[in-house]
Amino acid sequence: MTDWTGLQTELRIWYDEGLAMPLWWRDDDAVAQTTALDQMVARARDLNMPVHIAVIPKHADQSLVDVVLAEPKLVPLVHGWAHENHATPGQKKSEFAEPRAAQLAEASAAIARMKSLFGTSFAEIFVPPWNRIDPALIPQLPALGYAGLSTFTPRLSRLATGGLVQINTHIDPIDWRGGGGLRAPAELLNILIRHLQDRRAGQADTAEPLGMLTHHLVQDEETWRFTLECLSRLMDAGAVPIDLQARLNSLP
Repeated sequence: MTDWTGLQTELRIWYDEGLAMPLWWRDDDAVAQTTALDQMVARARDLNMPVHIAVIPKHADQSLVDVVLAEPKLVPLVHGWAHENHATPGQKKSEFAEPRAAQLAEASAAIARMKSLFGTSFAEIFVPPWNRIDPALIPQLPALGYAGLSTFTPRLSRLATGGLVQINTHIDPIDWRGGGGLRAPAELLNILIRHLQDRRAGQADTAEPLGMLTHHLVQDEETWRFTLECLSRLMDAGAVPIDLQARLNSLP
Protein backbone atom coordinates (compact mmCIF):
# COMPACT_ATOMS: atom_id res chain seq x y z
CA MET A 1 0.00 0.00 0.00
CA THR A 2 1.30 3.44 -0.95
CA ASP A 3 2.32 5.67 1.94
CA TRP A 4 1.25 9.20 1.08
CA THR A 5 2.25 10.69 4.45
CA GLY A 6 5.35 12.51 3.21
CA LEU A 7 3.53 14.10 0.29
CA GLN A 8 0.60 15.12 2.47
CA THR A 9 3.00 16.77 4.93
CA GLU A 10 4.63 18.75 2.14
CA LEU A 11 1.28 19.69 0.62
CA ARG A 12 0.07 20.91 4.01
CA ILE A 13 3.00 23.35 4.06
CA TRP A 14 2.03 24.58 0.59
CA TYR A 15 -1.57 25.01 1.68
CA ASP A 16 -0.72 26.76 4.94
CA GLU A 17 1.65 29.16 3.17
CA GLY A 18 -0.84 29.87 0.40
CA LEU A 19 1.62 28.86 -2.32
CA ALA A 20 0.36 28.64 -5.91
CA MET A 21 0.74 25.31 -7.67
CA PRO A 22 -0.32 25.28 -11.32
CA LEU A 23 -0.76 21.71 -12.54
CA TRP A 24 -0.93 20.10 -15.97
CA TRP A 25 -1.30 16.62 -17.44
CA ARG A 26 0.50 15.45 -20.60
CA ASP A 27 -0.13 12.07 -22.22
CA ASP A 28 2.11 10.88 -25.07
CA ASP A 29 1.78 8.92 -28.31
CA ALA A 30 -1.83 9.49 -29.38
CA VAL A 31 -2.67 8.52 -32.97
CA ALA A 32 -6.22 7.14 -32.95
CA GLN A 33 -9.38 6.57 -30.95
CA THR A 34 -8.87 3.48 -28.80
CA THR A 35 -10.45 1.93 -25.75
CA ALA A 36 -7.43 3.08 -23.76
CA LEU A 37 -7.98 6.67 -24.92
CA ASP A 38 -11.67 6.50 -24.08
CA GLN A 39 -10.85 5.25 -20.60
CA MET A 40 -8.38 8.09 -20.08
CA VAL A 41 -10.99 10.63 -21.17
CA ALA A 42 -13.40 9.19 -18.59
CA ARG A 43 -10.72 9.57 -15.93
CA ALA A 44 -10.08 13.16 -16.99
CA ARG A 45 -13.78 13.91 -16.69
CA ASP A 46 -13.85 12.39 -13.21
CA LEU A 47 -10.95 14.63 -12.20
CA ASN A 48 -12.36 17.62 -14.11
CA MET A 49 -8.91 18.14 -15.57
CA PRO A 50 -7.72 18.65 -19.18
CA VAL A 51 -5.33 16.14 -20.72
CA HIS A 52 -2.75 17.45 -23.19
CA ILE A 53 -2.33 14.59 -25.64
CA ALA A 54 0.96 14.58 -27.54
CA VAL A 55 -0.18 13.52 -31.03
CA ILE A 56 2.16 11.85 -33.53
CA PRO A 57 1.28 13.94 -36.62
CA LYS A 58 2.33 11.55 -39.38
CA HIS A 59 0.22 8.69 -38.03
CA ALA A 60 -2.78 10.52 -36.53
CA ASP A 61 -6.09 9.54 -38.12
CA GLN A 62 -9.61 10.88 -38.39
CA SER A 63 -10.88 8.83 -35.45
CA LEU A 64 -8.61 10.82 -33.14
CA VAL A 65 -9.74 14.10 -34.68
CA ASP A 66 -13.37 13.14 -34.07
CA VAL A 67 -12.70 12.38 -30.40
CA VAL A 68 -10.78 15.62 -29.85
CA LEU A 69 -13.42 17.79 -31.49
CA ALA A 70 -16.11 16.16 -29.34
CA GLU A 71 -14.17 16.22 -26.05
CA PRO A 72 -13.11 19.55 -24.54
CA LYS A 73 -10.91 17.77 -21.98
CA LEU A 74 -8.45 16.78 -24.75
CA VAL A 75 -5.83 19.33 -25.82
CA PRO A 76 -3.57 18.12 -28.67
CA LEU A 77 0.14 18.94 -28.73
CA VAL A 78 2.70 18.17 -31.47
CA HIS A 79 4.65 14.97 -30.70
CA GLY A 80 7.54 15.11 -33.14
CA TRP A 81 6.73 13.92 -36.65
CA ALA A 82 6.67 10.11 -36.94
CA HIS A 83 8.06 9.03 -33.54
CA GLU A 84 10.91 7.21 -35.28
CA ASN A 85 14.25 6.58 -33.65
CA HIS A 86 17.09 8.34 -35.51
CA ALA A 87 19.70 7.99 -32.79
CA THR A 88 23.11 6.68 -33.74
CA PRO A 89 23.88 3.17 -32.43
CA GLY A 90 24.71 3.18 -28.76
CA GLN A 91 22.87 6.44 -28.04
CA LYS A 92 19.54 6.84 -26.25
CA LYS A 93 16.48 6.77 -28.48
CA SER A 94 15.48 10.05 -30.10
CA GLU A 95 13.83 11.51 -33.16
CA PHE A 96 15.10 15.08 -32.89
CA ALA A 97 18.05 14.94 -30.48
CA GLU A 98 20.81 14.54 -33.07
CA PRO A 99 21.40 16.89 -36.02
CA ARG A 100 19.76 15.62 -39.22
CA ALA A 101 19.21 17.33 -42.54
CA ALA A 102 15.48 16.53 -42.42
CA GLN A 103 14.64 17.55 -38.86
CA LEU A 104 13.64 21.15 -39.59
CA ALA A 105 11.43 20.08 -42.50
CA GLU A 106 9.83 17.41 -40.32
CA ALA A 107 9.13 19.87 -37.50
CA SER A 108 7.51 22.14 -40.09
CA ALA A 109 5.50 19.29 -41.61
CA ALA A 110 4.36 18.29 -38.13
CA ILE A 111 2.74 21.60 -37.27
CA ALA A 112 1.24 21.87 -40.77
CA ARG A 113 -0.28 18.39 -40.41
CA MET A 114 -1.73 19.28 -37.01
CA LYS A 115 -3.35 22.38 -38.47
CA SER A 116 -4.88 20.32 -41.26
CA LEU A 117 -6.23 17.80 -38.77
CA PHE A 118 -7.37 19.97 -35.86
CA GLY A 119 -7.62 23.50 -37.22
CA THR A 120 -7.30 25.78 -34.20
CA SER A 121 -8.12 23.00 -31.72
CA PHE A 122 -4.53 22.26 -30.73
CA ALA A 123 -1.71 23.98 -28.87
CA GLU A 124 1.43 24.81 -30.86
CA ILE A 125 3.72 23.13 -28.34
CA PHE A 126 6.47 20.82 -29.58
CA VAL A 127 6.98 17.60 -27.60
CA PRO A 128 10.03 15.76 -28.96
CA PRO A 129 9.70 11.97 -28.71
CA TRP A 130 11.68 10.50 -25.84
CA ASN A 131 11.89 14.08 -24.47
CA ARG A 132 15.17 14.73 -26.30
CA ILE A 133 15.91 17.58 -28.71
CA ASP A 134 18.92 18.99 -30.53
CA PRO A 135 19.74 22.38 -28.92
CA ALA A 136 20.43 23.79 -32.38
CA LEU A 137 16.84 23.07 -33.45
CA ILE A 138 15.22 24.93 -30.57
CA PRO A 139 15.84 28.52 -31.83
CA GLN A 140 14.30 27.58 -35.17
CA LEU A 141 10.96 26.42 -33.77
CA PRO A 142 9.29 29.83 -33.24
CA ALA A 143 9.64 30.68 -36.94
CA LEU A 144 7.70 27.50 -37.73
CA GLY A 145 4.81 28.63 -35.53
CA TYR A 146 5.61 26.92 -32.24
CA ALA A 147 4.86 28.77 -29.01
CA GLY A 148 6.13 26.19 -26.54
CA LEU A 149 8.45 23.25 -25.94
CA SER A 150 7.88 20.39 -23.50
CA THR A 151 10.33 17.74 -22.35
CA PHE A 152 10.97 16.16 -18.93
CA THR A 153 12.56 17.36 -15.66
CA PRO A 154 12.36 20.91 -14.22
CA ARG A 155 13.05 23.71 -16.66
CA LEU A 156 16.10 25.88 -16.11
CA SER A 157 14.38 29.01 -17.40
CA ARG A 158 10.95 30.03 -18.64
CA LEU A 159 12.14 30.62 -22.21
CA ALA A 160 13.85 27.86 -24.14
CA THR A 161 14.64 30.56 -26.69
CA GLY A 162 13.09 33.85 -27.72
CA GLY A 163 9.37 33.34 -28.28
CA LEU A 164 9.38 29.73 -27.08
CA VAL A 165 8.20 28.92 -23.54
CA GLN A 166 9.45 25.72 -21.92
CA ILE A 167 6.86 23.79 -19.91
CA ASN A 168 8.08 20.36 -18.86
CA THR A 169 6.71 17.33 -17.08
CA HIS A 170 8.09 16.12 -13.74
CA ILE A 171 6.33 12.89 -12.72
CA ASP A 172 6.36 9.74 -14.87
CA PRO A 173 4.85 6.77 -13.01
CA ILE A 174 5.94 4.07 -15.48
CA ASP A 175 8.93 1.86 -14.66
CA TRP A 176 10.50 2.04 -18.12
CA ARG A 177 13.81 0.53 -17.04
CA GLY A 178 12.01 -2.32 -15.34
CA GLY A 179 9.97 -3.22 -18.40
CA GLY A 180 6.79 -1.36 -17.60
CA GLY A 181 4.22 -1.25 -14.85
CA LEU A 182 4.28 1.12 -11.91
CA ARG A 183 7.62 2.40 -10.69
CA ALA A 184 8.08 1.98 -6.95
CA PRO A 185 5.66 4.50 -5.41
CA ALA A 186 8.14 5.42 -2.68
CA GLU A 187 10.67 6.44 -5.35
CA LEU A 188 8.08 8.46 -7.26
CA LEU A 189 6.89 10.27 -4.17
CA ASN A 190 10.43 11.02 -2.98
CA ILE A 191 11.17 12.62 -6.36
CA LEU A 192 7.97 14.66 -6.21
CA ILE A 193 8.51 15.75 -2.60
CA ARG A 194 12.08 16.84 -3.30
CA HIS A 195 10.92 18.82 -6.30
CA LEU A 196 8.23 20.58 -4.26
CA GLN A 197 10.78 21.34 -1.56
CA ASP A 198 13.14 22.76 -4.20
CA ARG A 199 10.35 25.04 -5.38
CA ARG A 200 9.70 26.31 -1.89
CA ALA A 201 13.41 26.94 -1.41
CA GLY A 202 13.69 28.88 -4.65
CA GLN A 203 15.88 26.21 -6.24
CA ALA A 204 13.31 25.36 -8.94
CA ASP A 205 10.95 27.49 -11.00
CA THR A 206 7.75 27.95 -8.98
CA ALA A 207 5.85 29.35 -11.97
CA GLU A 208 6.34 26.28 -14.15
CA PRO A 209 3.20 24.13 -14.05
CA LEU A 210 3.84 20.86 -12.25
CA GLY A 211 3.53 18.22 -14.96
CA MET A 212 2.21 14.64 -14.80
CA LEU A 213 3.29 12.48 -17.75
CA THR A 214 1.27 9.41 -18.75
CA HIS A 215 1.13 6.99 -21.69
CA HIS A 216 -2.44 5.77 -22.07
CA LEU A 217 -1.57 3.00 -24.52
CA VAL A 218 0.67 1.11 -22.08
CA GLN A 219 -0.40 2.05 -18.54
CA ASP A 220 -1.82 -0.74 -16.41
CA GLU A 221 -4.46 -0.35 -13.72
CA GLU A 222 -1.97 -0.10 -10.86
CA THR A 223 -0.17 2.73 -12.65
CA TRP A 224 -3.45 4.51 -13.32
CA ARG A 225 -4.49 4.20 -9.67
CA PHE A 226 -1.29 5.88 -8.53
CA THR A 227 -1.57 8.57 -11.22
CA LEU A 228 -5.14 9.50 -10.40
CA GLU A 229 -4.66 9.46 -6.64
CA CYS A 230 -1.56 11.63 -6.96
CA LEU A 231 -3.39 14.16 -9.12
CA SER A 232 -6.38 14.12 -6.77
CA ARG A 233 -4.23 14.74 -3.70
CA LEU A 234 -2.43 17.61 -5.43
CA MET A 235 -5.73 19.25 -6.37
CA ASP A 236 -7.21 18.66 -2.93
CA ALA A 237 -4.24 20.61 -1.56
CA GLY A 238 -4.91 23.55 -3.85
CA ALA A 239 -3.13 22.71 -7.12
CA VAL A 240 -4.99 24.32 -10.02
CA PRO A 241 -5.20 22.41 -13.36
CA ILE A 242 -4.49 24.55 -16.41
CA ASP A 243 -5.25 24.30 -20.12
CA LEU A 244 -2.17 25.36 -22.08
CA GLN A 245 -4.16 26.00 -25.24
CA ALA A 246 -6.24 28.58 -23.40
CA ARG A 247 -3.01 30.16 -22.17
CA LEU A 248 -1.01 30.20 -25.41
CA ASN A 249 -0.76 33.97 -25.38
CA SER A 250 0.40 34.01 -21.74
CA LEU A 251 2.10 30.72 -21.03
CA PRO A 252 3.40 30.54 -17.44
